[in-house]
Amino acid sequence: MELWFTECHTPDVKFSIKVNEQLFSVQSDFQRIDVFESKEFGRFLTLDGYMMLTEKDEFIYHEMMVHVPMAVHPCVKNVLVIGAGDGGVVRELVKYNTIENIDMVEIDELVVQVCKKYLPFTSCCLDDERVHITYQDGLKYVRTCEDKYDLIIVDSTDPFGPGEGLFTKEFYGNCCKALKSDGIIVNQHESPFYKDDSLAMQRAHKKIVESFGISKVYQAHIPTYPSGHWLFGFSSKKYHPTRDFDGTKWDMLGIKTKYYNTRLHVGAFALPNYVEELLRDVE
Repeated sequence: MELWFTECHTPDVKFSIKVNEQLFSVQSDFQRIDVFESKEFGRFLTLDGYMMLTEKDEFIYHEMMVHVPMAVHPCVKNVLVIGAGDGGVVRELVKYNTIENIDMVEIDELVVQVCKKYLPFTSCCLDDERVHITYQDGLKYVRTCEDKYDLIIVDSTDPFGPGEGLFTKEFYGNCCKALKSDGIIVNQHESPFYKDDSLAMQRAHKKIVESFGISKVYQAHIPTYPSGHWLFGFSSKKYHPTRDFDGTKWDMLGIKTKYYNTRLHVGAFALPNYVEELLRDVE
């Protein structure tokens, strides 16, 4: 008998991966957590039946979440990571010796425990001495912060269930308050391709542009996410993601990456016409 993981991307489109073994399954207080092993994508994590990451392509998402803002801001010392219980964002952040503190806020402690046990390729740096993990709703946590962080990375699930509050105008406004005067926030911005996904993307973009003077969108190709075309949001009080970007300075750091590079950085902000139109409709 063959075992397949299948995710419905639309009522008429399904994405499937043949599974060798289901390694773990549990219902936490917030969501169902599953870990599978596959031949093509290695180990992968799903939450409530939705793909979060795979061993084969997770580096794309995590590198683009971290290195794009780090190559723009000239001096990031204090970082807030919301979500990211798998540890992939933290793994990329700790590559920077200039970062002094990483506060990670994850609502579901069990996600972290499961990833530490089954997904060492992303969770390998969660025990770094600069990382401080708080198990709390990110929306509630950020309400208590003011003028504190150089960079906020919102690595949330989709805008429903436990991640729903991280796509609200209140949340983005509080993030703006939590950032220093030259702070940057990066968030996963959904896919523009399928209708329901593009509407969710537009709703998120509309809310974040109301809080920040600079709000741009960039893209990457992530094979296991719906349509493979994925967007990220870059918002800042001061820095423009391409005009204030110093590629030479970043290259001199010698950080090893598999996807991100400084040539791709600029190109990632060159969006297809249909995406530009979707964004203009809500700006």
